[in-house]
Amino acid sequence: MFFHIVLERNIQLHPRHFGRSLRDNIVSKLMKDVEGTCSGRHGFVVAITGIEEIEKALSVMVQDLLHFVKYQCVVFRPFKGEILEAVVSMVNKMGFFAEAGPVQIFVSNHLIPDDMEFQSGDMPNYTTSDGSVKIQKDSEVRLKIIGTRVDATEIFCIGTIKDDFLGVINDPSAT
Repeated sequence: MFFHIVLERNIQLHPRHFGRSLRDNIVSKLMKDVEGTCSGRHGFVVAITGIEEIEKALSVMVQDLLHFVKYQCVVFRPFKGEILEAVVSMVNKMGFFAEAGPVQIFVSNHLIPDDMEFQSGDMPNYTTSDGSVKIQKDSEVRLKIIGTRVDATEIFCIGTIKDDFLGVINDPSAT
């Protein structure tokens, strides 16, 4: 799920940012460019935790200089078979979407327990026949990832709540 890894990146910086605060300017541009992004290979970059190396600049344009930066960061990458807690963001008759941090997970109605049925209306939801458990927007659920698809800049997941100890862990309508 969370990994601490070392990555590399080239940072292009205008000479007006040079001087005593050059390192700080490089680090702030790196954080702005990298934190919150996703690479299919490594996952979502959550935070930069340290700078290992900043190499001397190479001229790339008439004025801008390119700095090679090696940095440590925390990344989030979900894997098949992993159990996550997520917040339901949308419910429809096909299933529901939930979010675990930056990852969106789809749970099909075929991967929801058989005793739960879709209820349409103002607040669409999946409810057990006795009405004791309800999955709706903002419900917290524990789910298992059964599949992932990785693009160059995004990770998509399919989940299930049909196994033991999975399902609703907090119902917003109960409070």
